[in-house]
Amino acid sequence: MTTTERIVHHLQSLSETRRLEVLDFVEFIKSRSREENAVWSELSLASAMRGMEKEESLYTFEDIKEPS
Repeated sequence: MTTTERIVHHLQSLSETRRLEVLDFVEFIKSRSREENAVWSELSLASAMRGMEKEESLYTFEDIKEPS
């Protein structure tokens, strides 16, 4: 029996109120996972960019021109 099948089996024996609690918990877990991923992405970008503010710019504003 797969994990999903086991969960469904247990859910079927619960009252509607308890199933709503389970749903709330599942949504909480998904939300927490998205938040953790966002934090790690931010941290990763910050780590990759560390020290770049001290580097000399390769381009100036004059280098950025619309094609004629």
